[in-house]
Amino acid sequence: MYEKLGDWSQVLKEEFAKPYFGELVRRVRQEYRTATVYPPQGSVFRAFLMTPYQRVRVVLLGQDPYHGPGQAMGMSFSVPPGVPLPPSLQNIYQELWNDLDIPPSTSGYLGPWAEQGVFLLNSSLTVRRGQAGSHRALGWQQFTDAVIEKLGEREAPMVFLLWGADARSKVPLIKGPQHLILQAPHPSPLSAFRGFFGCRHFSKANAFLQQHYGQGIDWDLSHPPQEPAR
Repeated sequence: MYEKLGDWSQVLKEEFAKPYFGELVRRVRQEYRTATVYPPQGSVFRAFLMTPYQRVRVVLLGQDPYHGPGQAMGMSFSVPPGVPLPPSLQNIYQELWNDLDIPPSTSGYLGPWAEQGVFLLNSSLTVRRGQAGSHRALGWQQFTDAVIEKLGEREAPMVFLLWGADARSKVPLIKGPQHLILQAPHPSPLSAFRGFFGCRHFSKANAFLQQHYGQGIDWDLSHPPQEPAR
């Protein structure tokens, strides 16, 4: 489930060896055997495989995977091609349009962002069908907090997009002053009008990346992704 994760395997080697992580893996596997769990077991660590540690430029932190059939795919906010857009993703696309004049995509697949260095991490990597937050107590929070800390320790500057109270609670984990932390309400229909719309995080992130790397993220999902600056 997690054995071959590219450069993440070395970065997280000590974390994988801790007793809590072994217990977490045991409990998650038991959940897959006895309940309907998302995403598919082979996709739990997809975000790590799509965006190597040394290539991360932006961290987009979600909460749980989608808990409806066919939606979750191991990357925060992303759904497989052909799956209807969830409301939060629709609002993300709306803000992208307002901020950078990029028309909303008809596809909810965010792989092109991940390939450019946008790390699409959820705080919990699994969830039971129809039960939001159902796996928060399994140990995922301890693991993903360690992941965020490892990213914060990296010398190369990056942008952290923290949307919603759960994501914003992770600010103390990000120690490096070289990073840009952008906070806003969650893009869900319940909170998007409380400050997510108008936050202009996409243009702010690109201005920061342009300054440090000479190139931002091509957020337009109709464009083929360009090779990110190293």
